[in-house]
Amino acid sequence: MELREYVEALRDELVTASAAGDAETRAVAERLVAPLESAVRLTLLKVLSAAADEITRELAPGSVDLRLRGMDPSFVVTAPSADDGPTKDAADDADEAAGDWSPGALGGARGGATARINFRPPQEMKDEIEKAASRQGISVNTWMVRASAAALSNSRRAQRGKQQFNGWVQ
Repeated sequence: MELREYVEALRDELVTASAAGDAETRAVAERLVAPLESAVRLTLLKVLSAAADEITRELAPGSVDLRLRGMDPSFVVTAPSADDGPTKDAADDADEAAGDWSPGALGGARGGATARINFRPPQEMKDEIEKAASRQGISVNTWMVRASAAALSNSRRAQRGKQQFNGWVQ
């Protein structure tokens, strides 16, 4: 992707806007245009990077990366592979997962908005997770949400420093 045309267009707009002023205003605008070029390029790169991140969140497990070669950015799109996840619709999976964890596990926030995390475990761990989810008759996503909720709940208990015992004593 060539940024030069966008930077030049902005420079032309600034010079055109300064034409409405007197000669001194035009001179100041022309002196400012050259140093602004690098700031404009950096800002455009930040915008492109933010856009790539947003697209990646929607495309996960695929991704879009922004790469810079010389002065020119380019996009690298990585499509999700067939074995990156279940064939089930992601929205159905998110709805299913949102209702399956215990209400107290995450501070009582049940059924709220869902978020996406790109999780890349080693292949052996992925296989074990899939087997565990299959044994329970649930999706991998639901299994991961439950496992995460349990880990967070245990972590919270450990942070409080209290030991809790359940049962009967005679």
